Amino acid sequence: MTLYHQSLALLVTFIWGTNFVLIRHALDEMEPFTLATLRFVFVAFPLIFFLPKPKVPWRYIIAYGLLIGVGQFGLLFWAMRADISPGLASLIIQLQVFFTVGLTVISLKESVSGRQIIAMTISFLGLVLIFLNTNETTTLIGVTVVLVAAMSWASGNLIIKQIGKVDSFAFLAWSSLFAVPPLAVIAIYTHGIGDVILSMTHASWYAWATVLWQSVGNMLIGYGLWNILLHRYSAASVSPWALMVPVFGMSASWLILAEPMPWWKLVAMGLIISGLALNIAGDLRKFAMSGSK
Repeated sequence: MTLYHQSLALLVTFIWGTNFVLIRHALDEMEPFTLATLRFVFVAFPLIFFLPKPKVPWRYIIAYGLLIGVGQFGLLFWAMRADISPGLASLIIQLQVFFTVGLTVISLKESVSGRQIIAMTISFLGLVLIFLNTNETTTLIGVTVVLVAAMSWASGNLIIKQIGKVDSFAFLAWSSLFAVPPLAVIAIYTHGIGDVILSMTHASWYAWATVLWQSVGNMLIGYGLWNILLHRYSAASVSPWALMVPVFGMSASWLILAEPMPWWKLVAMGLIISGLALNIAGDLRKFAMSGSK
């Protein structure tokens, strides 16, 4: 990856990481599936009226919408409402890195270098350290649900690799269209249409600003850039960048939500950053050597 594309990857992970704090506050005012529904409503509309349908089979568009809309964000918001803290959620969801690499190796026969395996192992040790020492309030249901969300994200990444080069923003807009109906049905079924409408009409400006940021900043900018990177590079080169998400997420939770930041969290984040640095070192050398030719 070039230095420019690495900077884009870092920007995406910063957006995604700090986003967990915003979600936590918004969930105090809106039900999880209501928040998820609105997120994808504002991604799909009005963009589908201006961006033509991507030239890919409908099954990929529908599958991506369901995986990212319901499987990832619907479940993630549900778990974060009461069963897991923002910092821990930002950590567990990043197991998608290893799920993504595994799926692309199995399905697309992508290669993984020894350096990348070592880099992901070092980063994984950071994740393990947090698992062993975490003391945030969480439940088995919360952990399980976020793990399913991580697998859904990884499956969505696999679809991005399979469809090839397309207009990322058009693909996000049209796929989001298919996330809205099931999310809305779940929201109405679990809370009733009266409570859904009540939560929207009584939501503060902050909650609605969070919804807008979820649609524009987190989805269109974040996933738009991320999908572009996945088109250009292998999953083993791009996916490990997502390990920075829990670093930003846990830091933001510490600064804004006053979540504790003991020594072991600092060591764990150091391991994650070290693994990431090792992973991108090879890309930097390749870029420098190609530039010198």
